[in-house]
Amino acid sequence: LSWPTSPDSTRNSALDVGQDVGEYFALMLLAITGILLVAGAQDIILLFLGIELASIPTYIMVSISRPLPIAQEAGVKYFFLGAMSAAIMLFGFSYLYGTTGYTQLGQIAAVLHEQPGGLNTWQLLALVMLLAGFAFKIAAVPLHAYAGDVYQGAATPVTALLAFVPKTSGFIAIIKILSVIAGSRWIAPDVVIQLLWVIAVLTMTFGNVLGLLQFNVKRVLAYSSVAHSGYMLVGLTALLAAKGLPNSAEIQKTALAGVLFYLAAYGVMNTGAFGVLMLLPGRTDAPGRHGPGGQPLSTAESAETFEDLAGQGRNNLVLGLAMAVCCLSLTGLPLTVGFFGKVLLIKPALDVAGGDNAFKTRMVWLVVITMVNAAISAAYYLKIISTIFLRAESTEAAQAAGIVPARRPAFRSAPVLLAVGLSALGTIFFGVFFPGTSALTKRVLEATGIQSREVPAAPQPTIHQASVDAGVP
Repeated sequence: LSWPTSPDSTRNSALDVGQDVGEYFALMLLAITGILLVAGAQDIILLFLGIELASIPTYIMVSISRPLPIAQEAGVKYFFLGAMSAAIMLFGFSYLYGTTGYTQLGQIAAVLHEQPGGLNTWQLLALVMLLAGFAFKIAAVPLHAYAGDVYQGAATPVTALLAFVPKTSGFIAIIKILSVIAGSRWIAPDVVIQLLWVIAVLTMTFGNVLGLLQFNVKRVLAYSSVAHSGYMLVGLTALLAAKGLPNSAEIQKTALAGVLFYLAAYGVMNTGAFGVLMLLPGRTDAPGRHGPGGQPLSTAESAETFEDLAGQGRNNLVLGLAMAVCCLSLTGLPLTVGFFGKVLLIKPALDVAGGDNAFKTRMVWLVVITMVNAAISAAYYLKIISTIFLRAESTEAAQAAGIVPARRPAFRSAPVLLAVGLSALGTIFFGVFFPGTSALTKRVLEATGIQSREVPAAPQPTIHQASVDAGVP
């Protein structure tokens, strides 16, 4: 999406980094590298470094994405809130290290599972602080407030990156920490499950309700991103709430696979939606592009507001259909990958609700709240589709008289069109071709070792501990 879209191949219709093109793409690669480091980290120090490597480049990318005060303001807000979340995370990691004496995840898990009485007060505090820090990365309540301003202020390609890269690193980190706390059989304290339940409910509800109140499409997708984090937290809640059930292993396998599958599916359909916004032309001076003092809020030549989208489906049928496919998938309608993603998240929660343990009633309510929120989200997704296809486009006479701003010329770029096309086709393919979805899920299971449910070997003692056992000072 960051590829040049102008005829002279030097500019992007939504992105304007000036002479910092090399730095921009270097920062993008660093952020993606951070995800890989988080996924491979087996030490809390490397885990923290990976999370920050996936986040810090995005702070800079937001600020340099276009030369506007709104972009710099968004970057500063994002940076300071990110610094606060990093401090909260370090607070949690410090207590986790202080109460166990290790930084290796395997050694921390061994200490936690061997101590009598489960987690002590300081270890629970560490877990709460870690979840709070990770909540910022995934844009979950209570650290979600930055999403609207940052997503609107950043250029559209950067917004698409923000919706996936930090969220991915955050969810992978949450899964790793929960595996340390809960062990290979995912048996966690009840208070942890209750905390995840509350965060999931608040996140999806706040995201969808705030999405209904927005007039900027990028802000709508920002609060949509918040809501989708809540959906994925439903899967993590079911993962831990299945403890004690006869078929807990199967439920846990489905829940974890569902979270990972939905994370990938969300990235595909969300990228398609932002790509269509880039390719649809905006207006030269549309309402919502200037602040109260006349200060420009956007120099983008691509669509960003509902006024920009009005009637564009008639002139750009293929792009309009691509946006419709992505929005319907984000809603969770059948024949889209979003539908299967929501099924894989809700099914384990239903299985726990149909079982017989202490979380049966809570999971029933969680499923009901999830379905209600999915219905609420349909309102703003359908608003986007109806604006593109059903809302009347302004007449040429009104544009000539200056009553309604004229549209800028449309931009076309083969790489951006290819990205949008692959996203839309992937959204439909994995929603219609169920064996393809099953094969992808199986590959996820095999890659994470869930399919065999192999329990890792007990960690070897450190050199220091081995020396103590041998009587060496």
